[in-house]
Formats: sequence, C-alpha cells, structure tokens
Amino acid sequence: MGATTLITVAPTGAELDKSDFPQLPVTVEELVSTAVACEKSGAAVIHIHLRDDKARPTLDLGRAKEAVAGVSEATNLIVQLSSGGAVTDSEEDRMRVLEAQPDMASCTMGTVNFGDAVFSNRWDFIVELHRRMRDRRIVPEYEIFDLAHLASLERLLDQHGLPYGGHVHVDFVLGVPGGAPGNAATVIHFVDAVRRHLPPDATFAATGIGRTTLPVMLSTLAAGGHLRVGMEDTVSFARRQPVTGNEQLVARAAEAAALAQRPAMSVPDARVMLGIRPTA
Repeated sequence: MGATTLITVAPTGAELDKSDFPQLPVTVEELVSTAVACEKSGAAVIHIHLRDDKARPTLDLGRAKEAVAGVSEATNLIVQLSSGGAVTDSEEDRMRVLEAQPDMASCTMGTVNFGDAVFSNRWDFIVELHRRMRDRRIVPEYEIFDLAHLASLERLLDQHGLPYGGHVHVDFVLGVPGGAPGNAATVIHFVDAVRRHLPPDATFAATGIGRTTLPVMLSTLAAGGHLRVGMEDTVSFARRQPVTGNEQLVARAAEAAALAQRPAMSVPDARVMLGIRPTA
C-alpha cells in the first residue's frame, strides 16, 4: 500500500437544516451525486446519515437500504452507515440500520455531552452493536469523543474479541462541545493512548468540528493518521467562506495528504486495510 492516507467524507450529519445550507445533500439522489464527486476528489469511505422526505434526520430502514444500494451502484466507495443517528433516536432504531448491510458502520464507544444534549451509548448497547456487526460481517469504525472511550474500546476488545475483519480502526471526533478539544495536543495524547492500549496494527483517523478542522487535520497527518472531513463536521471552508460542497473539503484533505507525502488511499487499498468483506 505504501504510505497513503484514508479519506472519509461525512456529507450530511443530523444537525444541519437544509433550509440554511442548500448545498447539504439530504435526498438519496443528492447523496449519490455527492458520493460520485467525492470519490473523484480522493475519498475512499462515505459516512452516511439519513434524512426523510422533509429533510429531517431518520433511521428508516427502507431509506438506509436505498442509500446503500444507490451509492454502491454509482461508486466504488466503502459505504459506512451511522449507527448514531440523532441524539434522540432509540437504541432499537440505531441497531436496525445494520440490516441495510453496509460495508461499515460507526460504533461510538461511550456517552458524551453533545452541546445541550446527551449522546447516550450504554455499555450493553455498545457490546450488542459490536456483536451484531461481527455477525453481519460489517466492519466497525469506533468513534472516540473522549479519552475514556479508548479505555472502553480496550475493554470491549479484551472481553468480546476483535471485530469482523480483524482490524481495529478508530476515529477521533474532536471539538464537540462536551467532548475532547480539537487541537494538536489532544491528537497526540489520543495517538499515544491508541499505541499503548490497542492492537499494534490499529489505525486511527481524526475529525475536527467547526474551526478545529484544520488544526486537527494537520496534526493528524503529522502523527501518521487518516482523515475524516465533510459538511457534517464543518460548513466553513475558511473565514467568511462557506463550503460550496463536500467535494471541496475532500479535495483540500487530499491536497494536504499529498503535501505530507502520504497521498489519498485508493478504495481497493482501503478495503484491504480495513478488512472489508469481498464484494459480490
């Protein structure tokens, strides 16, 4: 594979309103169009949050299956569904998205304050999500909002074994009000914890929310990590310069990775690294 950088795009999220950000992809057609553009710009993974016909967050299974099929038919991207949904979603609904049979799904490793709300992830829920993903041959991306979540992941792997594919991949989500700050010091601290507590071949990516996007991106590249970008995480490209589309953020990440002499990873190489199940 050489020294390359896995780029994940998170194009939508559950927080933004389409009326405020017309460029936000909320329909399946918009999501597929975004996926095509982001693959051309250097993304290998797409992290999908779903919206209903009124552009509201949803975990509807039919919509999930439609999104997985649409993106898979139009691109070679690794399709990762969010099992987080919105902070108000039930555990049952969050589990059900796995029935859409994506390549990957997120698995948040603990509860965290999320602005004025609470993003709840009970231990028993995490264990069951981990088990169901393995049974369905879905690769988890373990989402880490705080340092304690890495300790929980170590406990999960010790007690319940490796995920499907045998590879551990985590994403640091930094800069959320209530979670760990999005700065270089946090990235380095988290990387040290990954190297001390997770399997030697574990890989990490990082996400910087809002104005922390660039500090997190640059420090993560310097530490040898991978990147997640997208309008779920920021809608500002620069000061007083709104994002024009998700492909703009992916292209900037690919340019930064190339400057770091670790260019964007190809989709086939990403499938091998992450242990994604073979395509039909």
